[in-house]
Amino acid sequence: MPTFQEWMNFAKATVRDQRFSIKRAIQLNNPIQDRFMKDPAYEANNPDHFVPLIEVERYKTRTSHFDKIISATHSHFWDPFDTDYIDYTESFDMENDMMVKPDVFAIELRVPAIADRLDEKQKVKFVNESLRWTLSNILHGEQGALSLSASLCHVLKDPGAQEYAANQAREEGRHVAGFARYIEARWGEPLPASDTLARVLDDIVTSPIVYKKIVGMQMLVEGLAMGAFAMIFADTKDPLLRNLIQLVMTDEAFHHKFGKIWADKTIPHLSEREREKVEDWAVDVFQDLLFNLVNPAQKKLVYQSVGLDWRWVQKTMLTELNQNDVMIEEMRKDNNIFRVLIKTMLKAGIITDRTRQIYAQWVDMDELRDESDEMVGDAIAEEGIKRIEKINFNKAA
Repeated sequence: MPTFQEWMNFAKATVRDQRFSIKRAIQLNNPIQDRFMKDPAYEANNPDHFVPLIEVERYKTRTSHFDKIISATHSHFWDPFDTDYIDYTESFDMENDMMVKPDVFAIELRVPAIADRLDEKQKVKFVNESLRWTLSNILHGEQGALSLSASLCHVLKDPGAQEYAANQAREEGRHVAGFARYIEARWGEPLPASDTLARVLDDIVTSPIVYKKIVGMQMLVEGLAMGAFAMIFADTKDPLLRNLIQLVMTDEAFHHKFGKIWADKTIPHLSEREREKVEDWAVDVFQDLLFNLVNPAQKKLVYQSVGLDWRWVQKTMLTELNQNDVMIEEMRKDNNIFRVLIKTMLKAGIITDRTRQIYAQWVDMDELRDESDEMVGDAIAEEGIKRIEKINFNKAA
């Protein structure tokens, strides 16, 4: 049996080891790879080590960059389970009526060989199933945004930035609930995520590289989302979907601002090597999404629902439809998802003369440069916030 002195020596060694562990944990707070921290608000912590987040000095340094966004949360609060905001029992004749215009959401019907294979009810089903595919991917994207926002809570060291990330995670959570309830009401369940979107989301959410998280989600994916929401809001015949989209946009308009603040505080101060790294990565993600997100191979289940083979659809579209011309035509529209994405990156300084021509194949870059910083969907979101404020005022009365 150990003597009293032996117990004391053991206790002292244990305390010494614990002190070493804490010191070592703080030392392990090495800069995360490629964090490009040019503003203290975006200082990054190693998510595998918690101790740096409870350093005393940390609590005394809080950025004010995001205070207005955080304090505005109450002005656009809405509850996806409260019928005062949205009622999922509203019906829609999905069997006989297209939920959106087919021009954008079912461009396959522009090809006579494909359209002629379907009767009128099949065309309605194809358009509605195409919308289901789009909304399912939006749902998966919202889950990605929720998971990424939560991961930022482990990475961002500044208390203000961390609170913003937690606040966004809460809002993304209600988007997941809202879209899941809508899809359940109309189709029963969502379709699986497209291979392209799943790959991009996995890369962004699990990446230890901070700029990939912020640029990837807050600018690229959120930019795509705002474009998609604006298109759906303008084209849908379903009042329930229109209501949901506007409610979600009231939150997303603020989420986009987080990425814009990061860009304003970071991009101008990057070294040439750092800026090129961000710029080249953004190009890779953009091209991956552009050429693969709407590829027929991604919509196999949609074609199957109306008895079409996706390989035949792909071959027919390649031979009978100049897809480049169609893409350019669509990307000239203000609310096209990829045009919105390009404008987001251009205004943030992520596109320079090095990569300008890649994007200029699809859109008029001079036109984008001369446009105001206002993003498509901002007016829709502002109108939605007024409606929410009225509902919340009546509830408080």
